[in-house]
Amino acid sequence: MNVFGQAWEGGSDRPGYTWRRMRVGGDLLGASVYELGPGQKSFPYHFHNANEELLVVLDGEPTLRSPAGERTLAPGDAVVFPRGPDGAHQLRNDSDGAARVLMASTLVAPEVVDYPDSGKAGFAGGTSERAIFRRADAVDYWEGE
Repeated sequence: MNVFGQAWEGGSDRPGYTWRRMRVGGDLLGASVYELGPGQKSFPYHFHNANEELLVVLDGEPTLRSPAGERTLAPGDAVVFPRGPDGAHQLRNDSDGAARVLMASTLVAPEVVDYPDSGKAGFAGGTSERAIFRRADAVDYWEGE
């Protein structure tokens, strides 16, 4: 597969989070190429508890939001997002043209993803099982026992 090709497999058409994706991954290492149109974001600000991610900018100048603040990236820039709060991130395209990035990730399951802005956590099992929870709805350990 050529990451500069047009083999788009899916994406998101949610306003503010519109993107296209092509998968480039394997069994233990996954990767996708994302293309963000002008004014669009990748995903809500989040961090992973089980997986590390690597971002490589292929084209355009996306804005990275991280715990260190915001900064504009350029083609060839690479950023590693470690597990935990220090690896929190979100991409935004503030430019007039498209931005294209390669996101590679380890594929450890189960996985818990935290969304600090909205107070949610997401769970992904070893299969296609997924669920999102509001942390404010947490119950006591002994609830229902």
